[in-house]
Amino acid sequence: MVSRQDVELMAHLMRRAGFGASRNEIEERLAKGYEETVEELLYPVDTQRLGDDVIRRYHVDIHESRLPEPPATEWLYRMVTSSSPLEEKIALFWHGIFASSFSKTQQARSLAVQIDMFRRFGLGRFDTLLLEISRDPVMIMWLDNQDNHNGAINENFGRELIELFSMGIGNYTEDDIKQCARAFTGWTVGNAEYMAARAMKASIWPYGAIAWHFDYRDYDHDPGEKEFLGESGTFNGEDVIEIIARQPATARFIARHMYDFFVADEAPVPQWPYTAPLDPDAIETLAGVYVDSGHDIRSMLRVLFNSDFFKEAQFARVKCPAEFVAGTMRLGGGVTEPSLDMKEANAVIGYMGQSLLAPPSVEGWHEGTEWINSGALVERVNFAAKQFNDVEKPGVKQIIDRLTNENGSSFTPEELVDGCLDLMGPLTKVEESTRNALVSHVSKKGDVSVRPRTAGGESDSRVAELLGLIAATKEFHRA
Repeated sequence: MVSRQDVELMAHLMRRAGFGASRNEIEERLAKGYEETVEELLYPVDTQRLGDDVIRRYHVDIHESRLPEPPATEWLYRMVTSSSPLEEKIALFWHGIFASSFSKTQQARSLAVQIDMFRRFGLGRFDTLLLEISRDPVMIMWLDNQDNHNGAINENFGRELIELFSMGIGNYTEDDIKQCARAFTGWTVGNAEYMAARAMKASIWPYGAIAWHFDYRDYDHDPGEKEFLGESGTFNGEDVIEIIARQPATARFIARHMYDFFVADEAPVPQWPYTAPLDPDAIETLAGVYVDSGHDIRSMLRVLFNSDFFKEAQFARVKCPAEFVAGTMRLGGGVTEPSLDMKEANAVIGYMGQSLLAPPSVEGWHEGTEWINSGALVERVNFAAKQFNDVEKPGVKQIIDRLTNENGSSFTPEELVDGCLDLMGPLTKVEESTRNALVSHVSKKGDVSVRPRTAGGESDSRVAELLGLIAATKEFHRA
């Protein structure tokens, strides 16, 4: 027998490991069990969305990459339709940490390749992921490593590799940064000059510039002795990554990022050196798994999703704009292929403050309550209202059908509000004042009669209107 607590917990898992789920999907996953669902999410096999070849052939407007909006729209499409949502969620997680942007690189194709790299390596060993991002052409150009030469180092990539990508402030010296930069001399982009010249002389329609590729130039690498984080040797970039990955500071840094993204909003990253974690024991647990598993991200997430500190943290995070839009569209239903609506939705994510593939700086985005301001909140409410006020959307129809089948011929305002709050989440943390306001609004037109029911009629419209109002509550904006 499935309990309400089981439903709430599975809904919580799907909000955090994915972008939310309809009640039908929650019930399907409950039939498999919580732990089995965790394992299924950790080993993604997407069988639902359109294949890349179909998108490339029939949706050129989405696949082309002269600008970042088309590949960002394709990514949003995957968030909304994927049957393996953790694959997209982990890509979003790493996109916020290894932040690189179109604004400087002007290479949307390579940014799309980077996101796909996060999908492929984001659940594996951190060492491997760190190596892949160090060889990533977008990151090389974003942090100027093409200008990092033997005898004339550029410290930008070396600094951010240690400070923002792996260990955090306070765990290294300025000399460590210089030695790190020396180790990465010769790591560059192979065809940047050619592509720049080609872009000036030839059309790049419809698919954008050819993606950059990594090139290691041995003649430009500094082979000398280096001392880095207390170890000495003729280190190359691979050696430095291996040293970084086994540092206790790295274990704690990645653990805290994981807690912040999947469990509960932490202080902004720049404050971490001066602000204790919300749950130090949870951080130590995750850091211990990082060490014991050989730096395996999948193992850390398995422990996280099955932990009490995760299960007890329902609605402890503010949804970022991508989560909010993707989750709203998944609940509304009806998305089968990229469309104009999807392009508009991607634009709205930007209006809310999170332009995918274009983070504001190498720090990424400041999250939590910083997502919410007056302008962003209006965009959120308007977007959700547009989705849920459409009684033709399959997800809205599904909610109305379930309400009708479960409650008989009519609802009191209280019954309708409670039923909608349940099927929109369940939204268990709604304050009494919020519930009372919703009941008061519904009461203005009295009970809702659903027998006989006319599809799209007055009763359907009243339910859809209420769904839009619920989407405006602060509880709906939390994961």
